[in-house]
Amino acid sequence: MDLNTLYFYTTTIKNWIPIIGTFKLEPIILDSMNFLHERDCMKIYGFVIMPNHLHMILEQLRLNGKGSPIASLKKYTSHRFQQYLAKHDPEVLKSFEVNWKSRKINFWQPHPDVFELDNEETIFQKLDYIHRNPLQAHWNLVKDPVDYMYSSARFYERGEKNFPFLHDYRNWTETTQCPRGV
Repeated sequence: MDLNTLYFYTTTIKNWIPIIGTFKLEPIILDSMNFLHERDCMKIYGFVIMPNHLHMILEQLRLNGKGSPIASLKKYTSHRFQQYLAKHDPEVLKSFEVNWKSRKINFWQPHPDVFELDNEETIFQKLDYIHRNPLQAHWNLVKDPVDYMYSSARFYERGEKNFPFLHDYRNWTETTQCPRGV
């Protein structure tokens, strides 16, 4: 993923195990998003944290040290997930064991879904998809997207800025070469 480019990004927990929702790990992801925002490494224009995956519309602005902001987010959340599960459910933690040179535990599946966004129509379609994710029949988490706590839906529907890291995608399109209304 290039810097200063808008993307739809999806990353999933290994084997689709719903540890995020089961163990209420959403605040860990929010902490990482906020940290990267405060360091001016990443802007997030839309998101939803689901029980076993994460969707975002994002722009990486600069590296966080030597790594990309996304790599930092995944590294931090993995470390914190591991700490939590080691303390609260070591049996579940065993599901994430790997025999890699770089690590012994891996939470995030390799090869996330990444799609460059270059026009307002596609941005809006992806944002709508993100906000409707909690309503899908197999999740049935809420009846209205604005009722789901771990999403940018309230920001766009009601103007509530509950997440300091959240930016309005319409500001991005106004300040870039992205053609409006395409």
